[in-house]
Amino acid sequence: MKFLQKTGQKLAHYLSKPHKYKGQIATTSPEKLAETLRPGDVLLVDGNSTISTAIKYLTQSSWSHAALFVGNNLPPAKKGKEQTVLVEADINDGVRSVELSEYSHLHTRICRPIGLRSDEIESLVQYGIEQIGLQYDLQNIFDLARYLFPTPPVPLRFRRRLLSLGSGDPTLAICSSLIARAFQSIKYPILPEILNQTQSDSSCADCKKEMLHIRHHSLFTPRDFDVSPYFKIIKPTIECDFDPHSLEWSDSIPPGKR
Repeated sequence: MKFLQKTGQKLAHYLSKPHKYKGQIATTSPEKLAETLRPGDVLLVDGNSTISTAIKYLTQSSWSHAALFVGNNLPPAKKGKEQTVLVEADINDGVRSVELSEYSHLHTRICRPIGLRSDEIESLVQYGIEQIGLQYDLQNIFDLARYLFPTPPVPLRFRRRLLSLGSGDPTLAICSSLIARAFQSIKYPILPEILNQTQSDSSCADCKKEMLHIRHHSLFTPRDFDVSPYFKIIKPTIECDFDPHSLEWSDSIPPGKR
């Protein structure tokens, strides 16, 4: 068991290393991102590590990571340190709290749950904070690693299942399952339930099978918060009183573009 744990830790360290290229740059300034986020928001991240590439391929999405914004509900930062405001499951450190600057340089998306009362948001945030210290599910890392070298030609309908393998131990977590459990703790939906399972739609049979398959928290992926009909996509630039008439356009043509 110790051998597998050490192997998993080394593999996690390797897979979490960022690629040399920077990938998709941030489309929102750190200031606007910080101003717009509210407790209970889910922050999706377009990561640029090796494991991020696998997750994005298997989910056919730009989003490889998800974190829960908890605002100022964590202990105050030490002098000279930035306040931690996000709770996430990291493959090296397990469930932890991090600063917003950890991802402000990357492309992100804010997904906001709609219709929650203040007490429900408080319970959601508290649930996430209470998970800090849990281990990351290293079994999930072994499962992912099999599909990295090279990117495999896996049929679309099977890709989610490849992310659904993990140990299933409730004391372990991956990023999206951690947040899914938090929302399920207050009975808030992520994807709609299919009430009539006998009804068939030949145009999207695989879609229905997938939705039926992801009822358990361990089967959710970062992409699900993006496509959920219950989460609103919040764009900080627009929320911060964007005025297209205030933009200054340059009429000059950059060198090399003539």
